[in-house]
Amino acid sequence: MTVLRFAWLDERLGRVTMYRLLTLGLSALAVVALVLAATDVVFLDPGAMVVSAAVAVAASVASAWGVALAFRTRPHTESAIITGLILFFLFWPTLDARYLGTLALAALLANASKYVLAWRGRHLLNPAAAGALLVGLTGWDATTWWVADRWLLVPVALLTLVIVVRTRRYALVGTFVAVAVLAVAVRLVAEGSAPWAAVQTAFVSYPILFLGGVMLTEPLTLPPRRWQQLVEAVVVGALMAVSYHVGPLYSTPEAALVVGNLIGFAWGQRKAVRLTLTRSTRLTPRTVELAFRADRPVRFRPGQYVELTVPHARPDSRGTRRVFSVSSAPSADELTVALTVPEKASTFKRALGALPVGSRVRATGLGGDFVLPDDPARPLLLVAGGIGITPFASQLAALAAAGERRDVVLVHGVNDHADLAYADAARAAGARVLVLSPTPDRDSLPAGAVHLGEARLSAEVLAEAVPDLDQRDAYVSGPPAMVDGTRALLRRAGARRVRTDAFSGY
Repeated sequence: MTVLRFAWLDERLGRVTMYRLLTLGLSALAVVALVLAATDVVFLDPGAMVVSAAVAVAASVASAWGVALAFRTRPHTESAIITGLILFFLFWPTLDARYLGTLALAALLANASKYVLAWRGRHLLNPAAAGALLVGLTGWDATTWWVADRWLLVPVALLTLVIVVRTRRYALVGTFVAVAVLAVAVRLVAEGSAPWAAVQTAFVSYPILFLGGVMLTEPLTLPPRRWQQLVEAVVVGALMAVSYHVGPLYSTPEAALVVGNLIGFAWGQRKAVRLTLTRSTRLTPRTVELAFRADRPVRFRPGQYVELTVPHARPDSRGTRRVFSVSSAPSADELTVALTVPEKASTFKRALGALPVGSRVRATGLGGDFVLPDDPARPLLLVAGGIGITPFASQLAALAAAGERRDVVLVHGVNDHADLAYADAARAAGARVLVLSPTPDRDSLPAGAVHLGEARLSAEVLAEAVPDLDQRDAYVSGPPAMVDGTRALLRRAGARRVRTDAFSGY
Protein backbone atom coordinates (compact mmCIF):
# COMPACT_ATOMS: atom_id res chain seq x y z
CA MET A 1 0.00 0.00 0.00
CA THR A 2 2.86 2.42 0.81
CA VAL A 3 4.45 1.73 -2.59
CA LEU A 4 1.14 2.50 -4.31
CA ARG A 5 0.71 5.76 -2.40
CA PHE A 6 4.20 6.94 -3.30
CA ALA A 7 3.68 5.89 -6.92
CA TRP A 8 0.47 7.93 -6.99
CA LEU A 9 2.27 10.94 -5.52
CA ASP A 10 5.26 10.47 -7.86
CA GLU A 11 3.00 10.44 -10.89
CA ARG A 12 1.28 13.69 -9.91
CA LEU A 13 4.40 15.51 -8.80
CA GLY A 14 6.07 14.45 -12.03
CA ARG A 15 3.59 16.52 -14.00
CA VAL A 16 5.35 19.75 -13.01
CA THR A 17 8.97 20.80 -13.00
CA MET A 18 10.90 21.32 -9.80
CA TYR A 19 10.87 25.06 -10.55
CA ARG A 20 7.06 25.11 -10.64
CA LEU A 21 6.86 22.87 -7.59
CA LEU A 22 9.15 25.14 -5.59
CA THR A 23 7.34 28.27 -6.77
CA LEU A 24 3.99 26.85 -5.68
CA GLY A 25 5.36 25.36 -2.46
CA LEU A 26 7.17 28.50 -1.33
CA SER A 27 4.18 30.67 -2.27
CA ALA A 28 1.89 28.42 -0.23
CA LEU A 29 4.29 28.61 2.71
CA ALA A 30 4.29 32.42 2.45
CA VAL A 31 0.49 32.48 2.47
CA VAL A 32 0.39 30.22 5.54
CA ALA A 33 2.86 32.49 7.32
CA LEU A 34 0.80 35.55 6.37
CA VAL A 35 -2.39 33.98 7.76
CA LEU A 36 -0.60 33.07 11.00
CA ALA A 37 0.69 36.63 11.28
CA ALA A 38 -2.74 38.12 10.58
CA THR A 39 -4.23 35.99 13.37
CA ASP A 40 -1.42 36.92 15.80
CA VAL A 41 -0.12 33.38 16.00
CA VAL A 42 3.35 34.47 14.84
CA PHE A 43 4.71 37.88 15.77
CA LEU A 44 5.17 39.37 12.35
CA ASP A 45 3.61 42.44 10.74
CA PRO A 46 1.35 41.22 7.89
CA GLY A 47 1.78 44.48 6.00
CA ALA A 48 5.55 44.24 6.29
CA MET A 49 5.39 40.66 5.07
CA VAL A 50 3.45 41.60 1.94
CA VAL A 51 5.78 44.49 1.13
CA SER A 52 8.95 42.48 1.82
CA ALA A 53 7.76 39.58 -0.33
CA ALA A 54 6.88 41.95 -3.16
CA VAL A 55 10.26 43.68 -2.96
CA ALA A 56 12.20 40.40 -2.79
CA VAL A 57 10.44 38.83 -5.77
CA ALA A 58 10.29 41.99 -7.89
CA ALA A 59 13.95 42.81 -7.24
CA SER A 60 14.96 39.24 -8.02
CA VAL A 61 13.06 39.10 -11.32
CA ALA A 62 14.19 42.57 -12.39
CA SER A 63 17.84 41.88 -11.54
CA ALA A 64 17.69 38.50 -13.27
CA TRP A 65 16.57 40.16 -16.49
CA GLY A 66 19.10 42.98 -16.10
CA VAL A 67 22.07 40.70 -15.41
CA ALA A 68 21.06 38.32 -18.20
CA LEU A 69 20.87 41.25 -20.60
CA ALA A 70 24.34 42.37 -19.54
CA PHE A 71 25.71 38.88 -20.18
CA ARG A 72 23.73 38.52 -23.42
CA THR A 73 21.78 35.49 -22.35
CA ARG A 74 18.19 34.58 -21.54
CA PRO A 75 17.00 34.84 -17.93
CA HIS A 76 15.15 32.07 -16.12
CA THR A 77 12.24 34.00 -14.63
CA GLU A 78 10.84 31.19 -12.49
CA SER A 79 14.26 30.56 -10.97
CA ALA A 80 14.43 34.26 -10.07
CA ILE A 81 11.00 34.06 -8.43
CA ILE A 82 12.18 31.13 -6.31
CA THR A 83 15.31 33.04 -5.28
CA GLY A 84 13.18 36.02 -4.23
CA LEU A 85 10.81 33.83 -2.22
CA ILE A 86 13.70 32.12 -0.41
CA LEU A 87 15.24 35.48 0.49
CA PHE A 88 11.85 36.60 1.81
CA PHE A 89 12.06 33.81 4.42
CA LEU A 90 15.66 34.66 5.33
CA PHE A 91 15.39 38.40 6.12
CA TRP A 92 13.07 39.89 8.73
CA PRO A 93 9.95 41.41 7.09
CA THR A 94 10.00 45.18 7.39
CA LEU A 95 8.58 48.47 6.11
CA ASP A 96 11.86 50.30 6.71
CA ALA A 97 13.17 51.60 3.39
CA ARG A 98 16.78 50.93 4.37
CA TYR A 99 16.25 47.24 5.06
CA LEU A 100 13.97 46.83 2.07
CA GLY A 101 16.91 48.20 0.09
CA THR A 102 19.29 45.61 1.52
CA LEU A 103 16.73 42.89 0.73
CA ALA A 104 16.65 44.11 -2.87
CA LEU A 105 20.46 44.17 -2.85
CA ALA A 106 20.53 40.56 -1.67
CA ALA A 107 18.29 39.63 -4.61
CA LEU A 108 20.56 41.50 -7.03
CA LEU A 109 23.69 39.84 -5.65
CA ALA A 110 21.98 36.44 -5.73
CA ASN A 111 21.20 36.69 -9.44
CA ALA A 112 24.55 38.25 -10.27
CA SER A 113 26.29 35.34 -8.51
CA LYS A 114 24.97 32.97 -11.20
CA TYR A 115 27.24 34.70 -13.69
CA VAL A 116 29.99 36.40 -11.66
CA LEU A 117 30.60 33.59 -9.16
CA ALA A 118 30.73 31.00 -11.92
CA TRP A 119 33.30 28.86 -13.67
CA ARG A 120 32.97 28.20 -17.39
CA GLY A 121 29.23 28.63 -17.37
CA ARG A 122 28.45 26.78 -14.12
CA HIS A 123 27.53 28.78 -11.03
CA LEU A 124 29.30 27.76 -7.85
CA LEU A 125 26.87 28.72 -5.09
CA ASN A 126 23.21 28.55 -4.24
CA PRO A 127 22.10 32.01 -5.42
CA ALA A 128 19.96 32.86 -2.37
CA ALA A 129 22.71 31.74 0.01
CA ALA A 130 25.29 33.74 -1.92
CA GLY A 131 23.14 36.90 -1.89
CA ALA A 132 22.38 36.59 1.81
CA LEU A 133 26.01 35.94 2.70
CA LEU A 134 27.31 38.87 0.66
CA VAL A 135 24.83 41.28 2.23
CA GLY A 136 25.90 40.00 5.64
CA LEU A 137 29.52 40.73 4.78
CA THR A 138 28.62 44.39 4.10
CA GLY A 139 27.34 44.75 7.66
CA TRP A 140 24.23 46.58 6.40
CA ASP A 141 21.86 43.77 7.34
CA ALA A 142 21.86 40.17 8.53
CA THR A 143 19.64 37.17 8.01
CA THR A 144 17.24 36.04 10.72
CA TRP A 145 15.83 32.90 9.04
CA TRP A 146 12.46 33.71 10.60
CA VAL A 147 11.05 30.71 8.72
CA ALA A 148 12.40 28.64 11.65
CA ASP A 149 9.32 29.38 13.73
CA ARG A 150 7.66 26.55 15.63
CA TRP A 151 4.28 27.39 14.08
CA LEU A 152 5.75 26.98 10.61
CA LEU A 153 7.45 23.66 11.41
CA VAL A 154 4.63 21.50 10.02
CA PRO A 155 4.19 23.49 6.76
CA VAL A 156 7.97 23.49 6.21
CA ALA A 157 8.10 19.76 6.96
CA LEU A 158 5.33 19.11 4.40
CA LEU A 159 7.15 21.17 1.78
CA THR A 160 10.37 19.30 2.51
CA LEU A 161 8.56 15.97 2.20
CA VAL A 162 7.13 16.91 -1.19
CA ILE A 163 10.56 17.99 -2.43
CA VAL A 164 12.23 14.84 -1.15
CA VAL A 165 9.63 12.57 -2.75
CA ARG A 166 9.84 14.47 -6.05
CA THR A 167 13.65 14.47 -6.18
CA ARG A 168 14.18 11.17 -4.31
CA ARG A 169 16.85 12.85 -2.19
CA TYR A 170 15.94 10.79 0.86
CA ALA A 171 19.51 10.01 1.85
CA LEU A 172 20.81 13.54 1.26
CA VAL A 173 18.15 15.37 3.27
CA GLY A 174 17.90 12.64 5.91
CA THR A 175 21.65 12.69 6.51
CA PHE A 176 21.76 16.47 6.70
CA VAL A 177 18.84 16.71 9.13
CA ALA A 178 20.23 13.97 11.37
CA VAL A 179 23.74 15.45 11.48
CA ALA A 180 22.53 19.03 11.93
CA VAL A 181 20.10 18.18 14.75
CA LEU A 182 22.73 16.06 16.50
CA ALA A 183 25.49 18.66 16.13
CA VAL A 184 23.31 21.53 17.36
CA ALA A 185 21.96 19.42 20.24
CA VAL A 186 25.47 18.45 21.33
CA ARG A 187 26.49 22.11 21.39
CA LEU A 188 23.39 23.08 23.38
CA VAL A 189 23.99 20.27 25.89
CA ALA A 190 27.58 21.48 26.29
CA GLU A 191 26.15 24.91 27.04
CA GLY A 192 23.93 23.50 29.80
CA SER A 193 20.69 22.37 28.15
CA ALA A 194 19.01 19.07 28.95
CA PRO A 195 19.53 16.50 26.15
CA TRP A 196 15.89 16.13 25.07
CA ALA A 197 15.28 19.87 25.30
CA ALA A 198 18.38 20.42 23.17
CA VAL A 199 17.09 18.07 20.47
CA GLN A 200 13.70 19.80 20.46
CA THR A 201 15.31 23.22 20.23
CA ALA A 202 17.56 22.14 17.38
CA PHE A 203 14.67 20.70 15.41
CA VAL A 204 12.14 23.46 16.09
CA SER A 205 14.18 26.66 16.37
CA TYR A 206 16.84 26.17 13.71
CA PRO A 207 16.12 26.33 9.95
CA ILE A 208 17.34 22.78 9.41
CA LEU A 209 14.37 21.47 7.43
CA PHE A 210 14.14 24.57 5.24
CA LEU A 211 17.86 24.66 4.51
CA GLY A 212 18.02 20.92 3.82
CA GLY A 213 14.81 20.51 1.85
CA VAL A 214 14.64 23.74 -0.13
CA MET A 215 18.26 24.88 -0.57
CA LEU A 216 20.69 21.98 -0.14
CA THR A 217 18.80 19.95 -2.75
CA GLU A 218 19.44 22.45 -5.56
CA PRO A 219 20.79 20.13 -8.30
CA LEU A 220 23.13 22.62 -9.99
CA THR A 221 25.28 22.93 -6.85
CA LEU A 222 25.31 19.25 -5.85
CA PRO A 223 28.20 16.90 -6.69
CA PRO A 224 27.35 14.07 -9.13
CA ARG A 225 27.65 10.98 -6.90
CA ARG A 226 25.53 10.13 -3.86
CA TRP A 227 28.47 9.47 -1.52
CA GLN A 228 29.82 12.90 -2.43
CA GLN A 229 26.42 14.45 -1.71
CA LEU A 230 26.33 12.72 1.66
CA VAL A 231 29.75 14.11 2.53
CA GLU A 232 28.49 17.58 1.65
CA ALA A 233 25.39 17.01 3.80
CA VAL A 234 27.55 15.99 6.77
CA VAL A 235 29.81 19.03 6.39
CA VAL A 236 26.94 21.51 6.10
CA GLY A 237 25.07 19.84 8.98
CA ALA A 238 28.11 19.94 11.25
CA LEU A 239 28.80 23.59 10.41
CA MET A 240 25.28 24.47 11.59
CA ALA A 241 26.57 23.99 15.15
CA VAL A 242 29.92 25.75 14.82
CA SER A 243 30.09 29.27 16.24
CA TYR A 244 32.72 31.58 14.77
CA HIS A 245 33.37 35.23 13.95
CA VAL A 246 36.15 36.17 11.55
CA GLY A 247 36.10 39.84 10.61
CA PRO A 248 32.74 40.52 8.91
CA LEU A 249 32.04 36.78 8.56
CA TYR A 250 29.73 35.19 11.12
CA SER A 251 28.55 31.61 11.48
CA THR A 252 25.22 31.47 9.66
CA PRO A 253 23.23 28.77 7.86
CA GLU A 254 23.95 30.42 4.51
CA ALA A 255 27.70 30.36 5.23
CA ALA A 256 27.49 26.64 6.01
CA LEU A 257 25.68 26.00 2.73
CA VAL A 258 28.22 28.02 0.75
CA VAL A 259 31.02 25.84 2.15
CA GLY A 260 29.06 22.77 1.07
CA ASN A 261 28.51 24.24 -2.40
CA LEU A 262 32.26 24.73 -2.82
CA ILE A 263 32.83 21.09 -1.89
CA GLY A 264 30.23 20.03 -4.45
CA PHE A 265 31.81 22.20 -7.12
CA ALA A 266 35.21 20.61 -6.51
CA TRP A 267 33.75 17.18 -7.28
CA GLY A 268 31.39 18.06 -10.11
CA GLN A 269 31.61 18.87 -13.80
CA ARG A 270 33.25 22.26 -13.34
CA LYS A 271 32.08 23.78 -16.60
CA ALA A 272 28.95 24.05 -18.65
CA VAL A 273 28.68 21.50 -21.45
CA ARG A 274 27.76 22.83 -24.88
CA LEU A 275 26.36 20.27 -27.27
CA THR A 276 25.72 20.36 -31.02
CA LEU A 277 23.05 18.08 -32.48
CA THR A 278 24.63 15.85 -35.13
CA ARG A 279 21.79 13.46 -35.99
CA SER A 280 18.30 12.33 -35.08
CA THR A 281 17.49 8.63 -35.51
CA ARG A 282 14.15 6.87 -35.03
CA LEU A 283 14.88 3.73 -33.02
CA THR A 284 11.28 2.52 -32.76
CA PRO A 285 7.92 3.91 -33.90
CA ARG A 286 7.73 5.96 -30.68
CA THR A 287 11.39 6.45 -29.74
CA VAL A 288 13.89 8.90 -31.17
CA GLU A 289 17.62 8.95 -30.44
CA LEU A 290 19.44 12.29 -30.54
CA ALA A 291 23.21 12.38 -30.94
CA PHE A 292 25.32 15.35 -29.87
CA ARG A 293 28.92 16.42 -30.23
CA ALA A 294 30.37 18.14 -27.16
CA ASP A 295 32.66 21.16 -27.44
CA ARG A 296 34.83 19.73 -24.66
CA PRO A 297 35.31 16.18 -23.35
CA VAL A 298 32.38 15.08 -21.20
CA ARG A 299 33.18 13.02 -18.10
CA PHE A 300 30.53 10.53 -17.09
CA ARG A 301 30.08 6.90 -16.10
CA PRO A 302 27.76 4.50 -17.93
CA GLY A 303 24.30 4.74 -16.41
CA GLN A 304 24.52 8.41 -15.43
CA TYR A 305 22.20 11.18 -16.62
CA VAL A 306 22.49 14.54 -18.35
CA GLU A 307 20.16 17.51 -17.86
CA LEU A 308 19.43 19.34 -21.11
CA THR A 309 18.19 22.91 -21.39
CA VAL A 310 16.15 23.75 -24.49
CA PRO A 311 14.65 27.26 -24.34
CA HIS A 312 11.46 27.54 -26.39
CA ALA A 313 8.42 29.75 -26.70
CA ARG A 314 5.53 29.29 -24.28
CA PRO A 315 6.84 26.31 -22.30
CA ASP A 316 4.24 24.31 -20.41
CA SER A 317 4.37 23.46 -16.70
CA ARG A 318 7.27 21.04 -17.25
CA GLY A 319 9.58 23.88 -18.24
CA THR A 320 12.70 24.05 -20.40
CA ARG A 321 14.99 21.57 -18.60
CA ARG A 322 14.72 17.80 -18.51
CA VAL A 323 16.90 14.93 -17.35
CA PHE A 324 17.82 12.07 -19.70
CA SER A 325 19.93 8.99 -19.11
CA VAL A 326 22.88 8.94 -21.49
CA SER A 327 22.54 5.95 -23.83
CA SER A 328 26.02 6.01 -25.35
CA ALA A 329 29.28 4.71 -23.91
CA PRO A 330 31.76 7.26 -22.52
CA SER A 331 34.28 6.19 -25.17
CA ALA A 332 31.91 7.00 -28.05
CA ASP A 333 32.55 10.00 -30.28
CA GLU A 334 29.06 11.31 -29.57
CA LEU A 335 26.74 11.62 -26.61
CA THR A 336 23.29 10.17 -27.22
CA VAL A 337 19.95 10.32 -25.44
CA ALA A 338 16.63 8.75 -26.38
CA LEU A 339 13.09 9.93 -25.78
CA THR A 340 9.60 8.69 -26.44
CA VAL A 341 7.31 11.14 -28.22
CA PRO A 342 3.64 10.50 -27.33
CA GLU A 343 0.76 12.08 -29.20
CA LYS A 344 0.29 14.67 -26.45
CA ALA A 345 3.94 15.46 -25.85
CA SER A 346 5.16 18.28 -23.61
CA THR A 347 6.35 21.49 -25.20
CA PHE A 348 9.90 20.51 -24.20
CA LYS A 349 9.74 17.19 -26.06
CA ARG A 350 8.23 18.82 -29.10
CA ALA A 351 10.95 21.49 -29.09
CA LEU A 352 13.74 18.96 -28.57
CA GLY A 353 12.39 16.58 -31.20
CA ALA A 354 12.04 19.41 -33.72
CA LEU A 355 15.62 20.68 -33.37
CA PRO A 356 17.41 20.71 -36.73
CA VAL A 357 20.86 19.19 -37.08
CA GLY A 358 23.45 21.75 -36.03
CA SER A 359 21.36 23.17 -33.20
CA ARG A 360 23.12 24.03 -29.98
CA VAL A 361 21.86 23.02 -26.53
CA ARG A 362 23.33 23.24 -23.06
CA ALA A 363 23.84 20.44 -20.56
CA THR A 364 23.39 21.86 -17.07
CA GLY A 365 24.28 18.75 -15.09
CA LEU A 366 25.87 15.31 -15.32
CA GLY A 367 25.75 12.73 -12.58
CA GLY A 368 23.91 9.91 -10.87
CA ASP A 369 24.69 6.70 -8.99
CA PHE A 370 23.04 4.20 -11.30
CA VAL A 371 26.37 2.62 -12.20
CA LEU A 372 27.45 -1.01 -12.34
CA PRO A 373 29.73 -2.50 -9.66
CA ASP A 374 33.44 -2.37 -10.44
CA ASP A 375 33.86 -6.10 -9.79
CA PRO A 376 33.26 -7.86 -13.15
CA ALA A 377 32.68 -11.19 -11.40
CA ARG A 378 29.40 -10.05 -9.84
CA PRO A 379 26.42 -11.35 -11.91
CA LEU A 380 23.80 -8.78 -12.85
CA LEU A 381 20.06 -8.58 -13.45
CA LEU A 382 18.92 -5.49 -15.37
CA VAL A 383 15.17 -4.78 -15.48
CA ALA A 384 13.96 -2.02 -17.82
CA GLY A 385 10.49 -0.65 -18.39
CA GLY A 386 10.10 0.92 -21.83
CA ILE A 387 12.47 3.85 -22.33
CA GLY A 388 14.14 2.84 -19.05
CA ILE A 389 16.46 0.79 -21.25
CA THR A 390 18.64 3.86 -21.95
CA PRO A 391 21.04 3.68 -18.94
CA PHE A 392 21.47 -0.03 -19.62
CA ALA A 393 22.25 0.74 -23.26
CA SER A 394 25.14 2.92 -22.08
CA GLN A 395 26.39 0.28 -19.68
CA LEU A 396 26.17 -2.57 -22.21
CA ALA A 397 27.80 -0.47 -24.93
CA ALA A 398 30.65 0.35 -22.54
CA LEU A 399 31.15 -3.34 -21.74
CA ALA A 400 31.22 -4.22 -25.44
CA ALA A 401 33.63 -1.37 -26.24
CA ALA A 402 36.00 -2.52 -23.49
CA GLY A 403 35.75 -6.17 -24.54
CA GLU A 404 34.56 -7.02 -21.03
CA ARG A 405 32.22 -9.99 -20.61
CA ARG A 406 29.91 -10.11 -17.62
CA ASP A 407 27.11 -12.43 -16.61
CA VAL A 408 24.17 -10.16 -17.47
CA VAL A 409 20.46 -10.94 -17.71
CA LEU A 410 18.35 -8.14 -19.19
CA VAL A 411 14.58 -8.11 -18.69
CA HIS A 412 12.89 -5.52 -20.93
CA GLY A 413 9.18 -4.83 -20.53
CA VAL A 414 7.45 -3.13 -23.49
CA ASN A 415 3.94 -2.73 -24.87
CA ASP A 416 4.95 -4.07 -28.26
CA HIS A 417 8.01 -5.81 -29.71
CA ALA A 418 8.37 -2.86 -32.05
CA ASP A 419 9.27 -0.75 -29.00
CA LEU A 420 12.37 -2.84 -28.20
CA ALA A 421 15.30 -0.45 -28.50
CA TYR A 422 19.04 -1.04 -28.18
CA ALA A 423 18.80 -4.79 -28.78
CA ASP A 424 22.08 -4.53 -30.69
CA ALA A 425 23.84 -3.16 -27.58
CA ALA A 426 22.60 -6.11 -25.51
CA ARG A 427 23.66 -8.59 -28.19
CA ALA A 428 27.14 -7.04 -28.54
CA ALA A 429 27.67 -7.27 -24.77
CA GLY A 430 26.58 -10.91 -24.68
CA ALA A 431 23.63 -10.27 -22.35
CA ARG A 432 20.79 -12.78 -22.09
CA VAL A 433 17.63 -10.87 -23.07
CA LEU A 434 14.19 -11.70 -21.69
CA VAL A 435 11.24 -9.75 -23.11
CA LEU A 436 8.03 -9.07 -21.21
CA SER A 437 5.41 -8.03 -23.75
CA PRO A 438 1.75 -8.67 -24.63
CA THR A 439 2.70 -8.98 -28.30
CA PRO A 440 1.79 -12.52 -29.37
CA ASP A 441 4.13 -12.63 -32.38
CA ARG A 442 7.33 -14.07 -30.97
CA ASP A 443 8.94 -14.13 -34.40
CA SER A 444 9.30 -10.35 -34.16
CA LEU A 445 11.67 -10.61 -31.22
CA PRO A 446 15.30 -9.56 -31.73
CA ALA A 447 17.75 -12.35 -32.45
CA GLY A 448 18.58 -14.32 -29.31
CA ALA A 449 15.82 -12.76 -27.18
CA VAL A 450 13.38 -14.96 -25.26
CA HIS A 451 9.74 -14.09 -24.61
CA LEU A 452 9.26 -14.09 -20.85
CA GLY A 453 5.50 -13.62 -20.74
CA GLU A 454 2.58 -11.39 -21.59
CA ALA A 455 1.51 -10.38 -18.08
CA ARG A 456 3.30 -8.25 -15.49
CA LEU A 457 6.49 -9.56 -13.98
CA SER A 458 5.88 -11.91 -11.06
CA ALA A 459 8.13 -13.62 -8.54
CA GLU A 460 7.22 -17.03 -9.98
CA VAL A 461 8.03 -16.09 -13.57
CA LEU A 462 11.26 -14.42 -12.49
CA ALA A 463 12.36 -17.36 -10.33
CA GLU A 464 11.87 -19.75 -13.24
CA ALA A 465 13.68 -17.54 -15.76
CA VAL A 466 16.50 -16.46 -13.41
CA PRO A 467 16.97 -19.24 -10.84
CA ASP A 468 20.14 -17.68 -9.44
CA LEU A 469 18.44 -14.35 -8.72
CA ASP A 470 19.67 -14.35 -5.12
CA GLN A 471 23.25 -14.32 -6.45
CA ARG A 472 22.75 -11.23 -8.61
CA ASP A 473 22.92 -7.48 -8.16
CA ALA A 474 19.66 -6.10 -9.55
CA TYR A 475 19.16 -2.78 -11.35
CA VAL A 476 15.72 -1.39 -12.21
CA SER A 477 15.03 1.54 -14.54
CA GLY A 478 11.75 2.97 -15.79
CA PRO A 479 8.67 4.92 -14.66
CA PRO A 480 8.39 5.44 -10.87
CA ALA A 481 5.43 3.09 -10.36
CA MET A 482 7.14 0.31 -12.30
CA VAL A 483 10.41 0.88 -10.44
CA ASP A 484 8.82 0.85 -6.98
CA GLY A 485 6.77 -2.26 -7.71
CA THR A 486 9.69 -4.15 -9.27
CA ARG A 487 12.07 -3.21 -6.47
CA ALA A 488 9.64 -4.62 -3.89
CA LEU A 489 9.20 -7.78 -5.99
CA LEU A 490 12.97 -8.30 -6.35
CA ARG A 491 13.56 -7.86 -2.65
CA ARG A 492 10.89 -10.42 -1.84
CA ALA A 493 12.46 -12.75 -4.41
CA GLY A 494 15.82 -12.50 -2.65
CA ALA A 495 17.89 -10.27 -4.94
CA ARG A 496 21.21 -9.54 -3.26
CA ARG A 497 21.14 -5.83 -3.92
CA VAL A 498 18.62 -3.60 -5.76
CA ARG A 499 19.49 -0.22 -7.26
CA THR A 500 16.91 1.93 -9.00
CA ASP A 501 16.65 4.75 -11.52
CA ALA A 502 13.13 6.20 -11.68
CA PHE A 503 12.29 8.38 -14.67
CA SER A 504 10.23 10.75 -12.54
CA GLY A 505 8.30 13.26 -14.58
CA TYR A 506 9.52 11.81 -17.85
